[in-house]
Amino acid sequence: MNRRNSNTNWLIFIVALIALALWIDLNDKVGAINPFNDKPLFSRNVEVQLGLDLRGGLQTLLEADVPETTNVSSDDLEITRQILERRANALGVSEVIMQTAGERRIVAEFPGVTDPEAVVASLQQTGLMEFVDMGSNPAQEGTVVQTDWGQTDQAAPTPAPTTDPNQPTATVYHTVMTGAELTEATVSTDSLGKPGVSFSLTAEGAKIFADYTTNHTGQYLGIVLDKSVISAPVVNQPITDGNGIISGNFTVESANALAIQLRYGSLPVPVKVVQSRTVGATLGEESVSKSIRAGTIGLTVVIIFMLLYYRLPGFVADLALISYALFSLALFKLIPVVLTLPGLAGFILSIGMAVDANILIFERLKEELRGGRTIRQAIDLGWNRAWPSIRDSNISTLITCSILYIFGNAFGASIVKGFSVTLALGVGVSLFTAIIVTRTILHLVLDNLKLADHPRWFGL
Repeated sequence: MNRRNSNTNWLIFIVALIALALWIDLNDKVGAINPFNDKPLFSRNVEVQLGLDLRGGLQTLLEADVPETTNVSSDDLEITRQILERRANALGVSEVIMQTAGERRIVAEFPGVTDPEAVVASLQQTGLMEFVDMGSNPAQEGTVVQTDWGQTDQAAPTPAPTTDPNQPTATVYHTVMTGAELTEATVSTDSLGKPGVSFSLTAEGAKIFADYTTNHTGQYLGIVLDKSVISAPVVNQPITDGNGIISGNFTVESANALAIQLRYGSLPVPVKVVQSRTVGATLGEESVSKSIRAGTIGLTVVIIFMLLYYRLPGFVADLALISYALFSLALFKLIPVVLTLPGLAGFILSIGMAVDANILIFERLKEELRGGRTIRQAIDLGWNRAWPSIRDSNISTLITCSILYIFGNAFGASIVKGFSVTLALGVGVSLFTAIIVTRTILHLVLDNLKLADHPRWFGL
């Protein structure tokens, strides 16, 4: 395939990408209809997602609700974060940002929340499932019980003393294992044909369950959810394959609700809300307006500079820069990227960086033209000699973005993460526009021009 055909193919690809980006940028929802049955082939919400500082909402600090002496593993805390995020999304709260902070805390942000009380109440429901040893005296279904989970792994059931002689002592039941060992939970039927919930366990959970059921045949194993007994079946025989069924007074609907909660709601670590505050959106609206104005001014100044200083190549670079803005916005809406004020700052910064590669290429281009090269030779040589500098500068920026992202993720600093993400995406898109868009258009526009006839078009 010759160079002209290759450039033409690239141009078709670029035009198609620009059309796709415009379609996404100009709509809040995109989709396609099946022409044969009028049903949607796909549908996607692509509204711009604004962060807490720009839209307002709720910010909550959660902490592991276990004794200070209990070690909370980073894996359990991360799983808890993921489950809480799914739970919040199930409430219809979109663009939720949850990050672990330190060894025991989770920072949660809920942009655009209209009912903070409902969100906080949902987060405080731990969804903690426990398999507890009830011996030969099981608690009744629906009874709220005390367990020793989080206090000691090997504690046996002990009575909880009370100072009131008229009050009976409360039994503290020993937790055999928690719902963290569950891998699956589905609706099924028990041996009597009644609805139940079948479950499967991890390898470690299966071993714990096998040891317990082998040594406690004929005794009661309580299934406790959020300290409330939902079932207390008798261990009829050892269960060694890691699979079991929870039976009780279930309907199909209640069994399904429990299965869903067990799959997506069981927390390895219970949490409590230690701080919660509502953030207003007035400052956010003003910040968005100023950021858009700053971005527009910055883009306009760069376009004018490139056009006046580099003339015709500068005009080509301006086309690539506009393409860059369209592609970046489309990516932000598709991923989606939750835009915070620092994130917008990162995007605005990347506008200036987007022309760095073009400036390096054009300066090399002018040097080659002054040396007597043809335009085609000058474009290729200018690109080849500028590429090492372009590559190294962008790699160093991406490394910095990675460090900022890791730092922000480790310490729950969402503003740092937002800045690093938008800047990194901007660098990636700018590389594409410089490598593909600018070079393709340069060849298509300039290959047939004679430098001697139009030296002023190149700023020479």
